[in-house]
Amino acid sequence: MSDPIETNNNHEPLKKHNPFMPLYFALVLAAGVGFGYYFTFNGAAPQNKLHTSSSGSKINNLLDFIEMQYVDTVNRSQLENKTIAAMLKSLDPHSDYIPAEDFDAVNEPLEGNFDGIGVEFNIINDTIRVINPIIGGPSEKLGIKAGDKIIKVSGKNMAGVKITNKQVFDKLRGKSGTDVKVTILRTGEKKPLEFNITRGKIPLYSIDISYLLKPGIGYIKISRFAGTTYEEYLSAFNTLSKQGMKKLILDLRGNGGGFLKTAVELADEFLANGLQIVYTQGRT
Repeated sequence: MSDPIETNNNHEPLKKHNPFMPLYFALVLAAGVGFGYYFTFNGAAPQNKLHTSSSGSKINNLLDFIEMQYVDTVNRSQLENKTIAAMLKSLDPHSDYIPAEDFDAVNEPLEGNFDGIGVEFNIINDTIRVINPIIGGPSEKLGIKAGDKIIKVSGKNMAGVKITNKQVFDKLRGKSGTDVKVTILRTGEKKPLEFNITRGKIPLYSIDISYLLKPGIGYIKISRFAGTTYEEYLSAFNTLSKQGMKKLILDLRGNGGGFLKTAVELADEFLANGLQIVYTQGRT
């Protein structure tokens, strides 16, 4: 028996509607979306569209877009560092960003010491020139002198190669107790001199000078408020007191700042008990 039919006004036969037809369409549509998603995110189609969400960071979205669309390969970490530095710079003159790789070098002068060979140097005409060996340091003990030119470190040429301060630090500094071979040119010597230097703990002093200006008047100059400054000050003060100091000139000109705790300790030496020296205030 044939299926029941009905006719329209034009007397054309119409099949009766299949109740499962909407389900078929839904399944086909879902399959199409699934295949499209698979090929888009599995290499069959170019991934050239930036997908973002309203809750995503604008900065992260922009960095994602740059990584996908910029003509050259970029270093995302460097872009992030520059972005953060620019944001903080817009706040006030005292807000700054220190990348992790630079933190130790920035903080080092305030710690009071570092591990290395113990020389002050400058780069002159693309050559490392020793300004002064630090008294008591490994280099001074081995006889390295002001004016010496460091031309090689561990056999690697360090002269005439556009060396930077950071590269010099990386080569000369290292864990206390480790050795480094340094080749030096010295005026008056026909051949280069070689030194095998054992790195050590190098002190950094924050009191540049202390002495009696005249009988009874002492003078102490402090260049920064480092971790060891308070102890250095007490030592210098006691020495001058034994020499008959009755008054003191404390010179802070050119002081670049440092640890707040150290500055408070020093201020407390000159103020009466119970006086407020400083306070900090934040949001909480």
